[in-house]
Order: sequence, then structure tokens, then C-alpha cells
Amino acid sequence: MENRNSYFKPVIEGEKLLLDFFPAEEGGKPLDVKEVISYLTSEGYHEYDTRAIAEAVSSSVPEQIYVCRAKTNVIHEKVLVNLSLDAMLVRCTFYPASLGGRAVTREDIMDALANNKVVYGIDENIIGRLLSYREYCTEYLIGKGTPPALGRDAKIEYYFSTSKSLKPKHNEDGSVNYHDLNVISKVEANQLIAKLIPAVPGKAGCDVMGCELKPRDVKDLKLSFANNIRASEDGTELYSEVTGHASLVQGKVFVSSVYEVPADVDNSVGDINYPGNVSVKGNVKSGFVIYADGDIMVEGVVEGAKLYAGGQIIVQHGIHGMGKGVLSAKGNVITKFIEGATVKSGGYVETESIIQSKVSANTEVNVSGGKGFIRGGHVRAGNKVSARIIGSEMGTATSVEVGIEPEKLEHYQKLQEEAKDIAKKIDQIRPILVNYSEKLKAGVKLPPDKAHFMKTQVIALKTLQGQLAPINEEINSLRMNFVSAVRAKIEVQSVIYPGVNIKISELSMTTKSDRKFCQFYKADGEIKVANL
Repeated sequence: MENRNSYFKPVIEGEKLLLDFFPAEEGGKPLDVKEVISYLTSEGYHEYDTRAIAEAVSSSVPEQIYVCRAKTNVIHEKVLVNLSLDAMLVRCTFYPASLGGRAVTREDIMDALANNKVVYGIDENIIGRLLSYREYCTEYLIGKGTPPALGRDAKIEYYFSTSKSLKPKHNEDGSVNYHDLNVISKVEANQLIAKLIPAVPGKAGCDVMGCELKPRDVKDLKLSFANNIRASEDGTELYSEVTGHASLVQGKVFVSSVYEVPADVDNSVGDINYPGNVSVKGNVKSGFVIYADGDIMVEGVVEGAKLYAGGQIIVQHGIHGMGKGVLSAKGNVITKFIEGATVKSGGYVETESIIQSKVSANTEVNVSGGKGFIRGGHVRAGNKVSARIIGSEMGTATSVEVGIEPEKLEHYQKLQEEAKDIAKKIDQIRPILVNYSEKLKAGVKLPPDKAHFMKTQVIALKTLQGQLAPINEEINSLRMNFVSAVRAKIEVQSVIYPGVNIKISELSMTTKSDRKFCQFYKADGEIKVANL
């Protein structure tokens, strides 16, 4: 029988056990000393010259070496079975007989598989071919398990804009065009606005030892919607019943039937709590509160009032907060000016001036139109703060911050510690499984308690790997946010005055002199300044 890979053959001469070594032909694989030793161990031989074996294995010509005193008159052809650590693949390797030895039969192969508890995925056709022709010291895949089919998570397709980053249009002087904002998604009556693609459950698999492998649970979704929307009979499609504005707020679809206040929000109207969009044609007086699940649009001024929106807040003539006014939106905030107020945005903030206010945005704060100044207070954004003027000649206390939020950084560090602990446990289990796998490959039969222990370790490994995967996924997601934060900057389109506190992630500095047309950014562990 021709053999492309390097192999060895036992020879018995009288009371001596010899091994004939044959080098690999061109393109064949060399032998591993460990494989020869495993074979000898499986035959009951434990005393031999390891150095002589190593030299024979590395020889480029056929070579015969003496091993030790023979225990029998003949050595039969042998098959050794090896399982992968996850018990999904089973391989076998054949070793030749000495002169007069018996050839391996199908029963021998099946017995070897049974001894390794292999009961599933055996390829009878491959075994049949190997009984007719095989190369020695060559590993053959003779069985494999069926991995679980993962299935598919449900998803929802929306047929209107769900983006929080749509920017308003600007006039030539840089001010916001409040007549054509470009931040609302218009829909027509009877228009399809959302479609649910149902989840497809996975199918269980099986390893070669017959153990069921359960697929991961698929994520199911349900269409959530408010008034002015009808669902199809099977609940997988949503249609707008009116012509209006569509928005997505915390997974819920709204089509405004807008709650419209024709004048001011004052004593004649009172506080407003509405599960949709709210439109105020006049002003919102001090002390009043508006809650809206959708957008809030105010054509006048917001005084010392509080506005909370699940969508966007748009105030055409700004907010005089009087130290108690609040604009808080899950989406963007667009307002003429901000004075003496607290503003929080889940998207960006667009305004023409900020005076003595606390303003924060997940993405950007843009104060570039009109006068474009930030004077007093604290302004922060995840990615960028851009303004024409920051601070004042009078040295008004002004703080501007961009970059990673401390809470997010702390959560990221906690996740890294969790991942490190799980990875450490996995590293402790793997050598145990590798050791047991090598024993099985060498034909060592494990006692029941050891075999049970090995099985528990395999299950523990799979459990830990399952715990680690979602943690690593969240770590990678946060890492992408941090990559964005690395590019965080503060843009000054005209002048920044002395006394302004600049903070980028964990670094801070205070400006000592006027600087014009510049940007502040983080590099090499410090805050740097460059010209625009």
C-alpha cells in the first residue's frame, strides 16, 4: 500500500520490537514524535529511546530502529479514534500490522467508536472506502455532529425616516430655516409605514456522542403603535390612517394626530400630557409642563417651563429659562436661543446662542448660526461642540466638554473585568480537556468518574463561552463609541476668550489667552490646539 505521508511499521524479529520509518513523499506530511509514542503506549510499551525515535522521524531516508523487547509474536493492524474537544468531529488513524498481523475490520472500527461513546454522525461510506484503501499515520474524518441551526431574529422594517441625525436646513447667514426644517417624516393616509419580519426559530443539533445541542433563543418582536394607525389582520404590517407625521419613539410608532394649542400654554390650557405630537402656536408660559410621546413644536418662546418629548423639540423663538426652564428630548433639540435653562438631547442640539445654561447632547452641539456664542454655563456633547464665540471678554465662567461620558467609561471597564474573569476560567478548563483528549487519542480508557468529569468540563466550557459572547459584543459596541470619541473636538469659528474650561474625555485645560479660528482635540495623551 502506497503512503504519501510519513509513517512507521512495527517489525518483530525474535524477541526484538523494531520500527521501520518511511519518510514522506513530495507533498506528504511528516510524522510527529508524539504520535509514535502514543502508538507505543497504546500497545503497552513504555520504555524506549525517545531520542532514537526523534532522529528516525526527522530522517529523510528509510530507517529502522530497535525499540525494546517484544511482548508478542505479532502486532495486528490498529485503528485509533480521536474526538474533537467539542465532540462535533470524530477522526481515526490507522497503523500497520507487523508481518502476519490481522487487518482492521469494520467491527474493529465500530468497536473503537463505541468505546469512545460515538453514536451519531458516523459516515458508513467513508468507513467502507477506508477498509479498501487507507494510508497509515494519516488522520481521516469519519463522523461529524450536526450543529444547531441558529434561526433568525425578528426584525422590523420602517418606511419612514427613523434617523435622529437629520439636520435642519439653514439660511445663507447660517440661521435655521424654521419654515423648512427637514426633520419631520411626512406620511400619507393608507401608506404602509412598518412591516414585521417574524423570527425563524432555530433547530437543535447533535454532537457525535448523541448529546442534543440547543440553538440560541431567537429574539421575537412585536409591532407597537399608537392612534391613527391600523394593523393588518396578521399583525405584521402597519398603515397610517391619516396624512400626518410619523415618528419612532422607544420602539413605538406614532402618526400625529397633532394636539394643537392655538395660542399660549397658560392658565387657560394648563399642563399637557399627550401620547403623540404637540404643536403650540404661541408661547409656553413659566411654570407649565408639556409631556409628549412624540415631537413638541413651539412657534413662540418657552419661558420658565418644562418640556419633555419622546421625539424632538423645536422652539422657533428660543427659551428664556429663568434658571428653571427645561427642554428634554429623546431626539434632537432645535431652538433659536437658550438662556438660563437646562437642555438635554438624545441626538444633537442646534441653536444660535447659549447663555448661562446647562446643555448636553449625545452627538453634537452646534451654535454656528446667527451670533453663534456660548457664554457661561456648561455645554457638553459626545462628539463635537461647534460655536463662533466661546466665553466672553468679562471672563464669564464657561465650561465646554466633549468625549466619553464617565458613566459609559465605568461600564466599559466593568465589562472588561467580567470578560477577563470568564476568559480566565476558560483558560483553566482548556488544558484539562486537551490532556484528556490526548489520553483518548492514545487509546487510554478513562474510568467512569473521570469520563463524567470530562463531560462536565465540556459543558462548563460551552456555558462560559455562551456567557462571554454577548459581553464581548457589548464591549466592541462601546469600543466603537470610544473610537468616535477619540475624534471628539471643540470648534471655534471666530474667537474663544480666556478663562474657558475645556474638557475632552478625562483631560482638561483652561484657556489663558484669546484664540481665533481653532479647534481643540485629544492626541498623545493631551489636549492640543490647531487652526481650522
